[in-house]
This record gives sequence, structure tokens and C-alpha cells, in this order.
Amino acid sequence: MEQARAYTSSTEQIDLPNMRNRSVPDVPEDVDFMMEHLNDPNYDLRKTRPPSFESVENGEKGEKKLYDTDGESHYDSDRYSTSRAESRNSTAVDFDDESPYPEVRAAVASIDDPTMPVNTFRMWFLGILFSLITSGFNQIFALRYPSIYITGVVAQLLSLPLGHGLAAILPTKQFKTFGYVWSLNPGPFTIKEHVCITVMANVVWGGAYSTEVVLTQRVFYGQSTPMSYQILLALGSQIIGFALGGLLRQFVVWPSSMIWPGALVNSALFNTLHKNYGRRERGHMSRGKFFCIAMACSFVWYWVPGFLFTGLSMFNWICWIAPNNVVVNALFGNTTGLGMSILTFDWSQIAFIGSPLVTPWWSQMNTGVAFVLMFWIVAPALYFTNVWNTAFFPISSYVTFDNTGGLYQAKEIITNGIFDEAKYKAYSPVFLSTTLALAYGISFAAFPSVFVHTFLWFRKDIMRRFRSSLRDERDVHARLMLAYKEVPAWWYAVVGAISFAFFCTAIEIFPTQMPIWAAVVGIILSSILAIPLAMLQAITNQQVPTQVMMELVGGYMLPGKPIANIIFKTIAFITSNQAIAFAGDLKLGHYMKIPPRIMFMVQVVASVIACVWVTVIQDWMLGNVVDICSPDQPQGFRCPGSTTFYTASVIWGAVGPRRLFSPGAPYSSLLWFFPVGILAPIPFYLLARRFPLSFYRYINIPVFFAGLAALPPASGLNYASWVLVGFIFNYIIRRLHFRWWMRYNYILSAALDSGVAFGMVVVFFALGLPKPSTGGVQLNWWGNMVWQNTADVAGIPFKPLPDIGFVGPSTWS
Repeated sequence: MEQARAYTSSTEQIDLPNMRNRSVPDVPEDVDFMMEHLNDPNYDLRKTRPPSFESVENGEKGEKKLYDTDGESHYDSDRYSTSRAESRNSTAVDFDDESPYPEVRAAVASIDDPTMPVNTFRMWFLGILFSLITSGFNQIFALRYPSIYITGVVAQLLSLPLGHGLAAILPTKQFKTFGYVWSLNPGPFTIKEHVCITVMANVVWGGAYSTEVVLTQRVFYGQSTPMSYQILLALGSQIIGFALGGLLRQFVVWPSSMIWPGALVNSALFNTLHKNYGRRERGHMSRGKFFCIAMACSFVWYWVPGFLFTGLSMFNWICWIAPNNVVVNALFGNTTGLGMSILTFDWSQIAFIGSPLVTPWWSQMNTGVAFVLMFWIVAPALYFTNVWNTAFFPISSYVTFDNTGGLYQAKEIITNGIFDEAKYKAYSPVFLSTTLALAYGISFAAFPSVFVHTFLWFRKDIMRRFRSSLRDERDVHARLMLAYKEVPAWWYAVVGAISFAFFCTAIEIFPTQMPIWAAVVGIILSSILAIPLAMLQAITNQQVPTQVMMELVGGYMLPGKPIANIIFKTIAFITSNQAIAFAGDLKLGHYMKIPPRIMFMVQVVASVIACVWVTVIQDWMLGNVVDICSPDQPQGFRCPGSTTFYTASVIWGAVGPRRLFSPGAPYSSLLWFFPVGILAPIPFYLLARRFPLSFYRYINIPVFFAGLAALPPASGLNYASWVLVGFIFNYIIRRLHFRWWMRYNYILSAALDSGVAFGMVVVFFALGLPKPSTGGVQLNWWGNMVWQNTADVAGIPFKPLPDIGFVGPSTWS
């Protein structure tokens, strides 16, 4: 049988041969075509078939028939249909004319105008403005409890009227500079300008990870951190991830199979806001009107669970019936319990781990099954049998405890920034809650499973991609991007080299306890992880957490050095994390046809501005806000995230993983998760190869483990409601009302997120800030207090302390 070869251009036609019958019924006739897409769970092998096979099966030789079993075109893009009747009569399109993924067809336009203005004064002015506002606002309120964040969707919505406003008031006079003709106002505000502004906000809204390091050094370890050190550390750790992200383009940006569900939501919203959908829609509500109505409803409804009746948000209704029953609260509570109450009426709780409308249903099922198995079956069994002495602490908590049941006081074992073993022996060993211990074990399994899964499923693709270019892609969006000059790889390499030089200067000149060789190890680890982690997120919309693994590696490499540990975690974790985030923005630019060199400049400028800006803001706050990071700071600037960051530095850098996980240590049994992560992907890979059309191809072990990364502090309430909503929209509605799903699903996700984001901002500023000492304006009635007056919120453990007054051994080392 002749083997199908890869496309070498976007217009080349491949004559796929007719397949011979097979004796094994589970192996389809078009087996080579199936195997080519077997590693892509988003590709529907039952519906998406090569034209020649459909022709043979229907007895119409040479006639293409690309239809579903229900008689409707599977490739037919609902974007161009104006009614159901017209959709039925529309012409089916080939792979080269449309994406084979309905998610992409529903959100991304397959046309482009290369002459559309993008590199304009308006774009740079608004982009830099929102970069400053977004990063500055989030940096200030990251140190406050309760906190609030401005995400990219807020900038995406606010920049639209501002862009149109500038287009109306700016002069249209043209200028000529060095032979280049430009104008402050080249015409109407364009969708590409809007995309670039939003990308700049997306790049910076999370701030700079290095600010946590600096704050920990100054506040908790009492070290001096000059401004030069802070800026060098920020630029060095943050920008190097951008360079790595650019080098991932041929692996996770150009291929059509890397759909990036998160980018699809933004694409759908951009096209809705700018009405870039080809034909005029008739016979149904327009996407723009649908978005406005859904966002308004989301905004109004958020006031109910967010302020008026918070019991609908933390809907632990069984705990209301038995508020003092410790077992009931451990199982059904949402604060320190396992969240078996299932339901919540707050979209911010449902989407706590990501929008369920975006993540593919098969990915949600992997996470849902893993959650039930690990946290609703294994966790209670461990807790109520007192494994690891966990019954003396709450069943679910993201903080660590000492042997008296109190929070672990990290400062009790530190002297001059170095671990003091004598103090440690006089104080207490570290104790973990059941869910936190399981979360560490699951992280140990997720890490090797990513490598094994990637090797089994994508090794050939990765090797081929090393030699590929954009011209090798047959996807319509890749063909349209050929109109623009690509960014040379050496541009990214130069940016990476400069940022690495900044980082080495920071850790070498200033007393960080961090050797340069450790930084090299961290970057190598990030570079190895970047491709498999990015591919996994591009396909599944799930992130694999690597912080724990980097803390573990750093703890063994640099024992007894907590500051070096957090700096190692910063360079090792944030490099790959930023690379993936930048690659996701590059995919958004790919979908929206942004010239790659403009995208490069947009991302670099926004990153540099944010690094300097948030560093200056935090430095000012640390020097001018009285009692900052103290538990009773009157304005609420208690630095909750930084306190957790500091505690992690002590646990992993000072106490070290040797005292927790090495053979003979209390939690050494968790190391068995490593071989589980190595072996688990193999049988499901073999079964999927043997039975290509079975459910085995949807079993993704890295997602199975990594989907639980939010636990704790997330609970079953978050996961169960997330899976339930995903089942309704991405399984039932997608199967039974596919055209509605194509038209509105991603728009609904963006609208719900936007309404909640604006609702949080309004509630926070209108009701939270006026009385910061009391937590803001409050409604103290039954609906807001019933869920708080429970053993769940109080964190009461299953067992009281023994009569001797402490848990665990009497001596430790």
C-alpha cells in the first residue's frame, strides 16, 4: 500500500488511496489517515474522513461528500451561515479552505487584509497605557487582602471605545520621517490594533514573578535590595521566557492541531466586537447583541453570590444542616473540606480553574475522573485512617502546620537568612494536610508523565518540526500568514542572551546564595519542559504545574539556602511558564493575522515596561506603606501571597525535601508517584494504537494528574461544578445543538468572564475600600453568615491533640 506523504505546501493536493478491508473490526479502513491524527484528541476521527473514503463508501466515485451522520456539513463554517436552512445548502469546504476543527471555525476568520493598519500611534499609545495601568494596579492590589485583579479581558473591552474615540479626534495629517510616511490617525480603528493592545495587557497583567523574591528578601529576611538588583532580576527572569517562547513557534503556533482554546475565546470576542464575520446574520440573534446581554446578566447576577447572598457562592448546604459535625464538614465543606456539596451559583467559583466552556470535554473528563478518584476516594481514606498524622489537622489546607496544630512559623527556624538546625530541633517538623500531601505526590507523577506521554505520542512530530517552516503548513491561517515577514530566530536568541546576562549579573553581584551554574541548570530544565508543556496546553487548555518540582530540585541542589531556592524556582519555573504564555499570545496573533515582527515588538516593549514599572511601584510601597505585610495592616496590605511564598522558601529551601520526602522521612511514600507517572501513559498509548476509534485515545495521563494543580485551595465545589457545566455545553449542547454551540459558546464564555470581572471591580471599589479595617461594607444576615458558622470554615480537625500536647515524634532532625 502506498504511504501518504506530508504536504510540502498549502496548495498541494494529495491523492489518498482507497484502503483495503481489514479483518479486525476495531481498525478502520482508512487506518493510515486515522493513525496520522491519533495523537490529536480534538480531531474527530469518526466524522472527519478523507474525501476519497467517503466517496467510496457512498458509491460516488470522485465526488466529495464531507457530511456528518445527521446529514449536515461537518466542515461547514457556521460563521458564514445566516440561517439553518442556508447552512444546510452551503457548500462544503476542503481542508485548505477552512480549519478541520469546528472550534477554530467558530471563532477565527479565514480571511485577511494585509493592508489593514496595525503599527499605529493609537495602538502604541493605548497599549502602553493599558500596560502601565494593568500591571501597576495588579501589583498594588496583589499585596492586599482581599485582592482584585484586572485581566486582559478588561483591557480588551475598554480599549475598543477608546480606540474609536482616538480615531474620531486625532488629526489625519500625514508626516514623513526618514522616508516613512505616517499619520496619527490612519483611518478607522482596526481589529489588528485592538489585538495588539490586548496582547500588551495580557503580557503584563501578571506582573513580574521576581517581585515576590524581592519582597521576601526585604520583609521576611531583612536584606537590602538595591533598585539596580531588582530591575536586573526582573528583566533577566521575565524576558528570557519570551525568547524561549519565540523558539517554540514551529511546534505550538504554526501547526493547526495546536488550537489553543484560550486564544479561541479572544478571537471570537474580537470578531464579535468588530463584526468581522463575512455575511450579515439573519434569523438569529447577532453575536454582538448576545455578548452584551450575557455580559450584563453576568454583571448583575454577580452581586447576588458576590455580596447579597454569599452562601450561594460557598454553597456547602449540607454543612448548614450539621454545622458542628466534623465528618460532615470535612466531606462537604468548601473551605477546609473536600467540597462534596458539588453546586455553586457563582461563575467565579465555577471558572476558578478556568472557563469550562473553553476546555475540551475529553480533557475535562480526565480531570474529573482524577479528582473523584484522588480527592473523593483516596483522600478520605487516608484522612480518617490518620495516615501521616493528618487527622489532627484540617483535611484540606494549602498551609503547613507544626506539631501543635498551629500554622508553621517559618521564622522560628531561620537565623540571618540561613536554616538553623538547632532552632528546627527545638521547634517542630513540618506537617502537611491530606490534600496538600496528595497534591505534592500528584505533582511528582505529572512531571515524568509529561515526558513519557510526549515521547510516545509526539516524538515524530517534534523531530519533523525541527526541520519545518511556516511554508510547510497547509492550514489556511498559516497560508495567510505567509504575506508577512517572519521574525528571525536570532532575534529571539539575542533577547534571550541579554536577559540571561542581566540575571547572572543580579545573582552574582548581590548576595543571593545562588551560583550561576544553578541558573544554567534551571534554564536547561525549562527549555526541556517548554515543548511538551506548551503542546499539552495548546491541545487540552490545561497547565502542568512545575513549581513543586523546581522547589524539589532546588532543595536538593542548594540545601539550607532558602533565598537561593526561591531564585532557582523563579528562573526554572517562570522561564517555561512565560514561554508558554508568550506562545499562546503568538497563536492569538496567528489567528488574527498580526504581522509577526509587530507582535515581537509589542511583546518585548510591554514586558520591559512592566518589569520596570512593577518593580518601582513595589519598591515605593515597601518604603512608604506603614506596617506593610503585617497581619493587622490597617489598609489590608498584608501580603498573603508573599507570606505563602516565604513559607515555601523555608519548607523547600531551609528544611529541605530531604527531611520531608527522602527515604525514612515522613512523606517518603509519596515518591512512589514518580514511577506511577512514568508507567501510567504506556498502557493507554498501546490500547489507543490497537483500538483507534475507542475512548482510549482520549485518556491523557498528564492531564489526569496536572488538572488537579489547583488543589488546594480549590475544592470539590470548584471541580464538580466545572465538570458539570462543561458536560452541559461541550458535550450535550455541542452534540445536540452544534450550530448554537458554534455561534455562541466562546462568546458566552467571554461574556461571563467579562461580567464577573467588572462586577468584582465595582463591588471591590464601591463596597470593599470604604472600610478596609473591617473588610469593607458588609451585610450581616443569615445568607452571608450561615456558611461561615461551620466547622469547615473554623478548620476543626477530625482528631483533637493528644494529651501530651503535640503530634508526631518527640525528636527529629
